[in-house]
Amino acid sequence: MRDHDLTIGPISGHFRTLAIPAAMGMLFTTLYNVVDVYFAGQLSTDAQAGLAIGFQAFFIMMAIGFGTGSAMGALVGNARGKKDDAMARRIAMQGLSFAIAAIVMLFVLGFLAGPSIIALVSEPGAYRDAATGYYYWLLAALPGFVIAFTANGILQAHGDSVTMQRAMMVAFVANIGLNPLFIYGIPGIIAGFGFNGIALATVVSQTGVMLFVLRSVLRLRVIKGARFSEFAPDGQSYREVFKQMIPTSSAFMVMFISGFVVQYALKGFGGHAIAAYGISLRIEQILLLPVLGMTGALLPIAAQNFGAGNHDRVREALWFCWKLGLAMTIGAAPILWFGGGVAMSFFTDDQPVIDVGISYLRVDSFLFILYMMLFSINSLLQALKRPIWTLWISIYRQGFGVAFFIWLLIGVFGMDVWGVWLGIGLAVSTGWVLAIFITANVAKQEIGGLKA
Repeated sequence: MRDHDLTIGPISGHFRTLAIPAAMGMLFTTLYNVVDVYFAGQLSTDAQAGLAIGFQAFFIMMAIGFGTGSAMGALVGNARGKKDDAMARRIAMQGLSFAIAAIVMLFVLGFLAGPSIIALVSEPGAYRDAATGYYYWLLAALPGFVIAFTANGILQAHGDSVTMQRAMMVAFVANIGLNPLFIYGIPGIIAGFGFNGIALATVVSQTGVMLFVLRSVLRLRVIKGARFSEFAPDGQSYREVFKQMIPTSSAFMVMFISGFVVQYALKGFGGHAIAAYGISLRIEQILLLPVLGMTGALLPIAAQNFGAGNHDRVREALWFCWKLGLAMTIGAAPILWFGGGVAMSFFTDDQPVIDVGISYLRVDSFLFILYMMLFSINSLLQALKRPIWTLWISIYRQGFGVAFFIWLLIGVFGMDVWGVWLGIGLAVSTGWVLAIFITANVAKQEIGGLKA
């Protein structure tokens, strides 16, 4: 079982151990989503637009899973850094218990609120109907996502990012077969579900991911011998997890609400603009994978060392992350600028969709370095147990900033779809300035500053 002490040994070696498997896992997660977009494209542009909107609505609830995963990475990681196995076991078991309780509430809220959210960012017609049906089917995947994210946070706190990588590799391969099976069925044997078959394939494969990752958690050294009483809900432990989880989950919710703001602005330009946004986001995610793996690795490294009081190693990890991230983002920018059209053509032959997607990817090419620094700042603040600041940064950048700048460029200056993309760019740029200022002040209080 993989269980690494990140408080000793070269920082670069720990990044390599954690970031490469994490990036590979995210690669297969993104390829998994690409498969969904591809098969939706085989059905219609309305199906692609419905997929983008339906998944966006579902992702708001998945923010709880992201939050509990990050909370486990920080809290369990800090306990591991202190070499307190009893505390690490208690937090891990309570995190899993918390996740199950959250799923029950999410089912109820999601069932009641989801269609209204979808209606807000779409026009009546085929793509709204597709989004609503897809969303309802996808609700059954909530346990698979939320529990898997929570369990993966526990594993990452122990220096294990390989388990999720392997789970997502298998899920990706399974999705290639399950999508056509559930969409079209087997003539004379099994009836197909049409577009909703994409959601059913996600339910089946993600449930498998959850079981595989959870099995690895239960085999951890600190978890062995755990008693059921440690899993039973405990008010104090729940508050501890909630306090660490809620800022990150709220930041994710703000991020996806921001996506709805963008889709609301795009709906005035037609369904092809929404489809282009959904496809181009998948392309963006593929190129961001190395950065996401690296910045995600910063969380357990910084968390364990902060728990151990090794502040110099926390600073060293952050600067190593930024230097390597700079090289990665400089390499990715030209690919977005010059190769966007080719990448879009893999998913659609609708020329208006391709043209709108190219315009987004060209603006995006200038923002990659800022995304890298923002992701690493989020990991650092989480590791320092100050996640509330990630929420405030997100509220400005992805809440106020996106809405204000898009309104300014489209509503006041009358720009076309370029106003949406440039509005996003202005929000990211000014949000980065705010994030740097906040991080410098938090680092001064917690670890003596960003520089030794």
